[in-house]
Amino acid sequence: MGHRISRVYTRTGDEGDTGLGDGSRIEKSSLRIAAMGDVDELNSEIGLLLSCDIPKRIREPLNEVQHDLFDLGGELAVPGAAAITPGYVVRLEENLDALNRTLPPLEEFVLPGGSPAAAICHVGRAVCRRAERKVVELAKHENVNPQALCYLNRLSDLLFVLARTLVREVGGAEVLWQRDRRPQKD
Repeated sequence: MGHRISRVYTRTGDEGDTGLGDGSRIEKSSLRIAAMGDVDELNSEIGLLLSCDIPKRIREPLNEVQHDLFDLGGELAVPGAAAITPGYVVRLEENLDALNRTLPPLEEFVLPGGSPAAAICHVGRAVCRRAERKVVELAKHENVNPQALCYLNRLSDLLFVLARTLVREVGGAEVLWQRDRRPQKD
């Protein structure tokens, strides 16, 4: 493969617009660019998680997720494109089901934390939910592949289950919300 990027800066976005994959120009403040940015941030969170010492059985699905998110970003960069298929969602569900089978049932809400890798998963889950909200908002104004929404919804669930799994991998404990910790006097 030849060089795809010959230089990093182009100066074409200096006035507040940017190019899409179809060659059109769009304002950097648009919903589409915001959605692409949230997906890119999510991919960066996954990269941060992958920089941690995590088991191979968790690393492999996360590597797939990074590629999927790049596909999703490309899809969003070309209005009307559809790269995310039902197979992407099914793969997430299979990984989710396999991991969730090993976990005890939840008895209380889980707070972010428990271990560094689990905390990164929780941040990733929150970023994923933001990306999902942004894509939902974009879909109210433009044509968006419905599988993209399914994918982001399922991915946030997977990141939650991964956080629970990673806490157990290091022998830690989940941080559970305590109902009765509120002050007695206001």
